[in-house]
Amino acid sequence: MPMEKTFRGLVMQLRGLAESVKELGIVLNDRPTKGPDSAAVDVYDCAVDDAAGWVNEALQAAAEAQRAVGEQVDMNRARRSLAGCQEKFRRVEEVFANSLFSYERLKDLARLGRERRGEWPSWAATVKVGVERCRKPADGARDALAECWQEIAERAGASISVQATNIGQIAGPADTGGVRES
Repeated sequence: MPMEKTFRGLVMQLRGLAESVKELGIVLNDRPTKGPDSAAVDVYDCAVDDAAGWVNEALQAAAEAQRAVGEQVDMNRARRSLAGCQEKFRRVEEVFANSLFSYERLKDLARLGRERRGEWPSWAATVKVGVERCRKPADGARDALAECWQEIAERAGASISVQATNIGQIAGPADTGGVRES
């Protein structure tokens, strides 16, 4: 696959992830107004804000990497930008693992829905669906990052060349067909 297409795929995956996180934020902000907020709601609010910020930064770095492999390929710039993207995406995954996808957080969300009446149970269920919708784009972005690194590694491997120069020769005994002259 051409390098530019691979990097374009990463940008597209990160855009999809950004959209999923944005939709989750909308769902969180559309919570019922009756009853006080809980710690579970605060954790999700903070986590979605953090994830959105890190995804946007990863997307910017991926777009820079994509430009670096455009017409004028600059492998050093592409590598640096991709490394920045990888670091931002690592933070996204950390937020997801610790605050959104974790069993404890999902359990807190379900408990909130059970304990409160009115619109809270359906809101909690909708948030859970929103969280689950973030998984596939996150997996897609992780896979796309790996493909970009593979492209860079293959390009780096293809650009290594070995040049032999014959500065001097080492001469041994003349070949006599295996017979020694005495």
